[in-house]
Amino acid sequence: MSEQANTTDQPPVPPAAGAAPQPSETPETPETTLRNSLKRCSPATVDAALQFRATRNPTHVPPIIIGIIERYTEPDHRPKLHAENIDDVRLIEDLGIDSLTMMEIVILVEEVLQVQIRNEELRDLRTIGDIKLFVDCKLRGLPPPKPARYTPYEEIVALMPIQPPFLFLNDAKITPGAPGVASAEANYKITGAEFFLQGHFKDNPIMPASMMLESLGQLAVLAIVAGALPPEPASENEKQTTTTTRAIDPKTIYFTSSDGVRCHRVCKPGDLLHLAVKLKRAKMPLATFEGSIRVGPEKAVIAEEFTLTYGYAAAAEPAPVASASA
Repeated sequence: MSEQANTTDQPPVPPAAGAAPQPSETPETPETTLRNSLKRCSPATVDAALQFRATRNPTHVPPIIIGIIERYTEPDHRPKLHAENIDDVRLIEDLGIDSLTMMEIVILVEEVLQVQIRNEELRDLRTIGDIKLFVDCKLRGLPPPKPARYTPYEEIVALMPIQPPFLFLNDAKITPGAPGVASAEANYKITGAEFFLQGHFKDNPIMPASMMLESLGQLAVLAIVAGALPPEPASENEKQTTTTTRAIDPKTIYFTSSDGVRCHRVCKPGDLLHLAVKLKRAKMPLATFEGSIRVGPEKAVIAEEFTLTYGYAAAAEPAPVASASA
């Protein structure tokens, strides 16, 4: 009978020629996972993410958000993410980000920052500033800010007492609230077909500074009629006669004064004006705003403050109550 071979003392069989070496089973660390997730982002984004994971300090969040958005932005749009007024950069109009790309951005933000964002919370996030503020509130456990309401041109025309061809708002975003919070933003592109450019100036069309101030006033009017002003306490008589907030009558809104208005840039056909106003104080019948106009990153007009007057619509007379027949 043949003797059984002893397999325990046999030398290891070398791998066949051309066979790939077996990788060592090294567990992936959280840092390695994070670096792999952000491998197409800038080193500054990765460093900010590592710092945030280590400290949970929200100050590291803005560069993370910008870096993730930049990863999914086409190269020709990326310089906009390094502009001075980056918070005003719009995701769709300025960066060309569609809904599917937005979902990719959100998924990566959730993974890196370890937060959860519901789909319905994304509807009103239109700018970089909107996203930064929303995520900051999420991380701090604060209620998200009341979303700004986008107002298309058709709705602006329906709301405004001012009508084309003297209306200088193409679209707008209204944020209601108290003074310092209530605000509005809008865009207006100078087409060159404006009637006042035919003579201002000869062979050199320039939008008059008075018209740019007018456009800021119009945006403030829109903010008022769209309900951006905080409600005022009702009088004792009003408490007894009505249970609803009184509406402001658009026909009562007029420009009263301005102060600290400065022009910094000539604006010509083809320029896209970005207008912004913020409520400083309001007490019926006066509302005072500050405002600015920019063309890209460049300041065009600054208005330290301007004031409008407004009034409430007349309350509807209550319907007479029919007496019961005898």
